[in-house]
Amino acid sequence: MQLGPDDAAAAVERHPCPQCDVPADSACRTRAGKTAAKYHTARFILVPSLRDELTAPVPAYRGPGKKWTQGPDVAPAKPETNGTPIRIGYARCSTATQELQSQLDALAAAHCTRVFSEKISTRIKIRPELEKALTLAHEIKTAAPDQPVVLTVHEMKRLARNAAELMTLSSLLQGGGVQLELLTGPLTGIYDPHGVGSMLFAVLAVTAQLDRDYIREKTLEGQQAAATRGNHGGRPTETRTRPIRTGRPSA
Repeated sequence: MQLGPDDAAAAVERHPCPQCDVPADSACRTRAGKTAAKYHTARFILVPSLRDELTAPVPAYRGPGKKWTQGPDVAPAKPETNGTPIRIGYARCSTATQELQSQLDALAAAHCTRVFSEKISTRIKIRPELEKALTLAHEIKTAAPDQPVVLTVHEMKRLARNAAELMTLSSLLQGGGVQLELLTGPLTGIYDPHGVGSMLFAVLAVTAQLDRDYIREKTLEGQQAAATRGNHGGRPTETRTRPIRTGRPSA
């Protein structure tokens, strides 16, 4: 952080908060009407020197946790932009046995400000960490419309379960002014939703779905073939034997 805690708080409070609607020169507040312990991301992201910070704490003199009071009215500052994109990273793998570290390393190397990760199948429609990444990206773009915001993923298949969902997500990002960046694959770099880039993106999305469907089909075929041979998978059935009693029964 280039600013001291008090200077950072003053810089943040020169802007109204887009999330909790407090005016300039006031601390952020919670839904319960108390002074928040940290400034909301959509607010401190307006200060270029704080954009790489994960949190910006509210100073003690503001009384975090106590009843919120409004500061004196001041003219809000104009949001500052420096042209450097803010990258929000997202990493995902399907099972607990798969590793995320290679994706996280790649996202760190891409200079992502925040990284959200989860181990969850794309068959599950609601993926909490992806929702958080999308929400943060749109909050930043709303707070600073001129600030480039990029959602960065390691590869296309980390985002969606089928071509339709991937195209819908791409349109949602485009509509909110958020760019999509892929670190690997034929479309490496920031995705261009216009011209040839859009056509290639659609073809690759369908190809990824066909590849997923093929893998699933071959897996089911393998399971069925094993079942015909008497191998049904899973843990072996436990067989219980009654203990053999010896000696005379007790009277």
